[in-house]
Amino acid sequence: MPPPDSSSDHERFTRMLLESEPIMLRSILVSVPHRADAREILQETAVALWRQFETYDPERPFLNWAMGFSRIETRRFLSRESRRAQLTEQAIEALEMDLQGSGEFDSAIEKHLATCLGKLSEKARRQISGYYLEGHTPEALSQREGRTVEAIYKTIQRARRELQACIERQLNSELA
Repeated sequence: MPPPDSSSDHERFTRMLLESEPIMLRSILVSVPHRADAREILQETAVALWRQFETYDPERPFLNWAMGFSRIETRRFLSRESRRAQLTEQAIEALEMDLQGSGEFDSAIEKHLATCLGKLSEKARRQISGYYLEGHTPEALSQREGRTVEAIYKTIQRARRELQACIERQLNSELA
C-alpha cells in the first residue's frame, strides 16, 4: 500500500473516520464524562490513526481498528491527567472485551445505554440528553429547566453514577 499521503487514501480515511467518530466519541464518554476531554481524546486518536493508516488492513472493519486506538488514547489521557475514570477499571475492561468480542461496538453500547437511560427519572434523562446528546452547557440547561447551575451539575453527576452502576450490573450479568 502506498504511503497515506495520496489524495485517495486521505479521502478514504476521512470518510471512514467521520463515519466512526460518533461511535468512538460515545465509547470515550463512558470513561471520560467531560465532552471537551473526550473530544481531545478523539482528536489524538484521529492523529494516531492517520499516522498508522498505511498499516490498516482494508479487509477488516475500520471501526474495530479505530476503537483500539481510541482505547489506548483514552487510557493515555486518564493516566496523564491523573483523573479517576467514571467506571472502575474492571468495568471498562469488561465493556471493551464485550465490545471486541461482538465486533459491533455501536449496538453493544447503544443497548446498554438505552436500557440504563430508560431507568433514569424523566428529569435526569432530559438533562443527560441535553448535556451529552444536544451539547447544551449546564448554564443553558439551567435556564431551560428553571434550576440552578449547581442543581444541573448534581443531577448530571447523580445520573452518571446511576448509569455507571447500571452498566456494570449489565456487564456482570453478561459475563456470568
